[in-house]
Amino acid sequence: IKTKFPVARIKRIMQADEDVGKVAQVTPVVVSKALELFMVSLCDKAAIQARMRNSKRITAGHLKEAVLNEEQFDFLTDIIEKVPDIPPP
Repeated sequence: IKTKFPVARIKRIMQADEDVGKVAQVTPVVVSKALELFMVSLCDKAAIQARMRNSKRITAGHLKEAVLNEEQFDFLTDIIEKVPDIPPP
């Protein structure tokens, strides 16, 4: 999977925060790569959930199951509370 997050937009978002001063040129590039790795990991876990339910598509429910089943995604728990559960197979 080749996903690129726009470095210029990341820099603009970072500088929109008043607490952030100057941003080194390499910082948005590193943040972009970190976002790529995070998204690949989350999508891989959601794909596993989709396969377990014999689904060909990843839905918000699959993402919710991935977040609930992986301890490293605990920080997303508040966000996924509003997503409806997947009905049992």
